[in-house]
Amino acid sequence: MKSQLGRVHHWVAVCVLVMSLGIAMGLTSVAQERKFPQTAGVDDSKMGSYRALAQLAFAASQRGDNALAAKLARILERDWDKAEDYGGESALSKTNHALFDEIDKAMDHFIAPLVAHIGTAPDQTVVKAAFNAYLEKLKQAD
Repeated sequence: MKSQLGRVHHWVAVCVLVMSLGIAMGLTSVAQERKFPQTAGVDDSKMGSYRALAQLAFAASQRGDNALAAKLARILERDWDKAEDYGGESALSKTNHALFDEIDKAMDHFIAPLVAHIGTAPDQTVVKAAFNAYLEKLKQAD
């Protein structure tokens, strides 16, 4: 009986340790993310407006408003190109061309199914994966 009780205590201790480490790692990763001031819910960072447009397009797609999602995706693409590709010396394509290419490709993967499905619903798993990948790439440029 004592050996079983000892095993239970051992497993409880291991579970508590694992949970504590998981919580600590989660808090560390949250602390490492940069927080930007916001105005009307939009980050006041270089990538904040692109992130906000992507979030609006994704939300519209999730609601089934495919026409609005496509319109917002197209606006996102045009704004990105005008500011970050042809936007002068401070454009990301001039300051960090490799990162610009990575973000541009991630954005294209996100907006392509939205723009292609104005009247029908795109595959939401593809859209969600592309959306998350795009947001991760944007974080690198903030």
